Amino acid sequence: MCVFFSRYRGLILVLTFLCYTTFHLSRKPISIVKSELHYNCSSRGPNPHNESNSTTWCDWKPFDQDNYKELFGALDNAFLVAYAIGMYISGVFGERLPLRYYLSGGMLLSGLFTALFGLGYYWNIHELWYFVLVQVLNGLAQTTGWPSVVTCVGNWFGKGKRGFIMGIWNSHTSVGNILGSLIAGAWVSNAWGLSFIVPGIIIASMGVICFLFLIEYPEDVDCSPPLHHVSFASPFHPHGHRTPCVLSVWGLCFLQKLLLLTANGFFSLSLSLLCRELWSFSFCLLFAKLVSYTFLYWLPLYIVNAGDMSTLFDVGGIVGGILAGLISDYTGGRGTTCCTMLILAVPMVSFPIAHFQLQRQQVMLIICGALVNGPYALITTAVSADLGTHECLQGNAKALATVTAIIDGTGSVGAALGPLLAGVISRTGWDNVFYMLMAADLLACLVSFLLQSIQHQFLF
Repeated sequence: MCVFFSRYRGLILVLTFLCYTTFHLSRKPISIVKSELHYNCSSRGPNPHNESNSTTWCDWKPFDQDNYKELFGALDNAFLVAYAIGMYISGVFGERLPLRYYLSGGMLLSGLFTALFGLGYYWNIHELWYFVLVQVLNGLAQTTGWPSVVTCVGNWFGKGKRGFIMGIWNSHTSVGNILGSLIAGAWVSNAWGLSFIVPGIIIASMGVICFLFLIEYPEDVDCSPPLHHVSFASPFHPHGHRTPCVLSVWGLCFLQKLLLLTANGFFSLSLSLLCRELWSFSFCLLFAKLVSYTFLYWLPLYIVNAGDMSTLFDVGGIVGGILAGLISDYTGGRGTTCCTMLILAVPMVSFPIAHFQLQRQQVMLIICGALVNGPYALITTAVSADLGTHECLQGNAKALATVTAIIDGTGSVGAALGPLLAGVISRTGWDNVFYMLMAADLLACLVSFLLQSIQHQFLF
């Protein structure tokens, strides 16, 4: 173990924290700017150009139409669908390319595409295809981030207190959302283009810093790698026992033989697909991200008149991620922690439906953020790192990027579905949107439990 090992680990934690903070910082402006792209113009007085009382004169075309919610949904899903699809591919590249080049290059591209969205304001662009295309390209570029930072942290930290450490580290998600809201909100009323350009410059600048200072492996600075324990506590057996790979009646036995005959580059992926915890947690994350991203993209629009109240959800997320990691380390049950928090989140999600006083809604919003984002943080960090060093992978440590990408890619399908469903369901009333989110929280636990039960029955 080298003399400066602790300092190097501290550097990696801080650097990757700041890197992914800027990723989320650059994703947040779209949710803030929505209220400006389609505004109730009657509150701003008569149209200064023709003295009419039109309610759309101040809107940004093409979002001045009655179907503006569907158009916003198209923007959200352009990014999220591209992100979900790209994530499955990103992990494979993340295993084979130097993380420093891969991550910093992705950050530079993300900065470019984020800024291009804002430049549409100054270039006076009113074509939907332009904004959709930029969102697609940005979604693909941002897939470089998560597999890279989780792999890098996983390279430096053993299992030990990984849940607690990564719970604190994963607060970058909420910190980025909060900073993104504040930065975008500073210009949204006067020149919303800067709400994108400034975050774009920030993430690109951080990409340069990442290129200069990121250390991928302890071996790169003559340090010994940490010890990774291969035994893993499954969601419903928290005290840990040897967890076998699963070959179900759905042909996975044949699939394993087939995949093992493929090129060595896909070896880790073929083995990853056979671990039951991988898909159990992946589908749990699908529903958890559905809830989280619906709040991320639609909450600022829902409570547009409540100032920065939407950031309370992210404040709760910081606390929830730390608590989830601490509890799962203490109990040894990652899945049990996730399911318990998601079930407790169900009544908290109903805070708008209950029509409580503002102060009580604020408290419930913080608790809701903690209970929803806690499992989300735990699965995408500690669970991904645990599975990346699972015995099914037979010591192939580089598979961590692929495992992380599979889990987050599956979760991102839910992230794409959530805002889309919210845009459609909101036409029937906002209360129905929150009923949908409550159902998603319950389904996260139910689907995970069913997958475990089915795979146990058909275990060879």
